[in-house]
Amino acid sequence: MPIIKLIASIILLPLISAQFVFAQVTSSVIGKGWANNSVNTIIFRKNSLVSYKGYQYAAYYSEGKKVVLAKRKSGSQEWLTRETDFKGKTEDAHNVISIMVDGEGYLHLAWDHHNNPLHYSRSVEPGSLEMISPTSMIGRNEKELSYPEFYRLPDGNLLFFYRDGGSGRGDLIINKYDTKSKTWARLQDKLISGERKRNAYWQAFVDSKGTIHISWVWRESPDVSSNHDMCYARSDDGGYTWVKSNGEKYSLPITATTAEHALNIPQKSELINQTSMGTDKKGNAFIVSYWRDQNQTVPQYHLIYNLGKGWDSFALDLRKTPFSLSGGGTKRIPISRPQVMIKGAGKKASVLMIFRDEERGGKASALLIPKLGKRKWEITDLTEENLGSWEPSFDTELWREKQILNLFIQRTEQADGEGITDIQPQEVKVLEFKPEF
Repeated sequence: MPIIKLIASIILLPLISAQFVFAQVTSSVIGKGWANNSVNTIIFRKNSLVSYKGYQYAAYYSEGKKVVLAKRKSGSQEWLTRETDFKGKTEDAHNVISIMVDGEGYLHLAWDHHNNPLHYSRSVEPGSLEMISPTSMIGRNEKELSYPEFYRLPDGNLLFFYRDGGSGRGDLIINKYDTKSKTWARLQDKLISGERKRNAYWQAFVDSKGTIHISWVWRESPDVSSNHDMCYARSDDGGYTWVKSNGEKYSLPITATTAEHALNIPQKSELINQTSMGTDKKGNAFIVSYWRDQNQTVPQYHLIYNLGKGWDSFALDLRKTPFSLSGGGTKRIPISRPQVMIKGAGKKASVLMIFRDEERGGKASALLIPKLGKRKWEITDLTEENLGSWEPSFDTELWREKQILNLFIQRTEQADGEGITDIQPQEVKVLEFKPEF
């Protein structure tokens, strides 16, 4: 398939807060993609965008359900795109595309997973959008995958997280890729085990020192209302051994009995799964999610964090509209799951949260806590248009290296319970700005 050149348009977007200052915000268009559900814009894509040594890569499903790969030189407005022969069951919004570039410049791709066999490929050479034929990683526990996620370690090697088994009965598995041998090996067969009774829905983060942080909620059944609690673990040695926040070593696999609870949250609290986390400069863990506090009617975003003396949390009481989470499949929810970025450290840390809320017209919005210790925030909108069922995903490596935020933007519409909607293909864009906070 020949490479097609698409020239991206630049759209300058106004910001409406006098206090909340960003550098110039632009939006470049890559092409048009499938929009009949949220498979291109669901939050657990790790990653939708990724930068490496002066180039940025993107991936999305086309109207014809094929994986499209794109690439541009950093700072350029010209994207190169390649529509691959790889197809996905886009009617299921779980079947996301995840990409990452390793330390040698090879692009890695996983797509079309919801309790089905591994679909994985790697570029034929560094910097290329041409991919090898789909292949296995290690050939074991690769028949019932969900939630593929790549993470690049400081040495350039990769981690690959995925769930083995279905909702309510799955285990978290981690593979590791070695750039020198170009091979995958099993790092953890069962890091977190549901013991065939439940499963963990996680979010993970690799900090600047290479420490791997992971937090998760438990789900007791396929019904989302059975989500409960927020748990935590970290690894200081590349994923081989794991400890609690106080340094106490875990015996693996981690189970519901042995897991450290960052916060106890009952079932039927409208607790969502698979959000995001990060750390401050000192490696202190920060987690964002949403749920409904007891004796309250409205689910609110919450920040959970640990500054070295135990876990703390508070609600971001900015919402007024109640809603309820129950049932299976991908839900149509009036708010998105949030992404979080942190600058600074400790009580002086600044926290940036990206989200969407129908109360704000379904736009991409940003909430800033300028100083954690004061627990005050301000909000601005990043887009003018309603993005439907969009959830934020971003270029984690560009943020890590340069504190520049590139968001994957596309209007999508999700029907409740894994349905699809009647909407034409929508523009896939990258929103680019540098937060000044």
